[in-house]
Amino acid sequence: MDKLVGVEVYNTLDMTVIRDYNPVHHARFLTLPIVGSGGGSGNNNGFPEEIIMIAPDVILAGFDREAADELQAQTGIPVVSVRHTTGMALPDFYKAMRIFADVVGAQERSEILLSYIGALKEDLHRRTFGIPDNEKPRVYVGAVTWNGRRGFSGTYSVFGPLDAINALNVAYTPGIPGFFEADLEKVIIWDPDIIFLDPGNMDLVNNEYAKNPQFFRSLRAIQQGRVYTMPAFNFSGTNITYALINAYFAGTVLFPESFADINFTEKAGEILTKFLGKNTFELMARGGLYYGRIKIGE
Repeated sequence: MDKLVGVEVYNTLDMTVIRDYNPVHHARFLTLPIVGSGGGSGNNNGFPEEIIMIAPDVILAGFDREAADELQAQTGIPVVSVRHTTGMALPDFYKAMRIFADVVGAQERSEILLSYIGALKEDLHRRTFGIPDNEKPRVYVGAVTWNGRRGFSGTYSVFGPLDAINALNVAYTPGIPGFFEADLEKVIIWDPDIIFLDPGNMDLVNNEYAKNPQFFRSLRAIQQGRVYTMPAFNFSGTNITYALINAYFAGTVLFPESFADINFTEKAGEILTKFLGKNTFELMARGGLYYGRIKIGE
């Protein structure tokens, strides 16, 4: 952070927990000149004149190749792209981290974090890989955030936190790698044992409930009160911290015996502190990213 000389607009707004680093560094962001609008689209949203004025040695950006080339041509300053696939530390994330680390001279710190991520993913897998599918609860994740807020039908075919614990995602659909809108009739057929919903989108879900309560009441998970929060972990890119925390929370809900030795609050605090140098778990909850049971319609 001591090498940062410019900031994007969205990091100068009110402090928010939707990006894990913002509460920790928000005060510093307010002292820096604005050099771009920000966002996760991959397009060139930098402000070339402002960047030229502060004369950085290098620009690190989550841009695609064309956008990175464009900004480099506009500024005459080298642009290094560290863009990676959204998800829970997929292979290209490791490559992006190492490129970033090479540029800023933080190779040791990078390898520490990558090793830590690998150890957590191995721990999550080890706890659950031997459980037969017929002994696993069937799960639906809805109201996910993807290019904006979504209602109950917004889901993922491939969902990192569930995949990390070898869970049975009823929305898994071959040929669909990520987000899609589920047909509500299909959800009735799936009739999941447990439902996870993004607490930040519950107003949308509750409005849907008011219009169609019969649909929601027909689902077994709702009848049995087995609905839990699953805070969003993608905002202008992936919050790896939140994705890992979500996986541990889902593990404690779906496989309580396999996670019996995990104190979830302590584990979440450990993950946040490892990455950010500060335990922001209580700030997450106060900002709407909380964990626990939730009741649709309230």
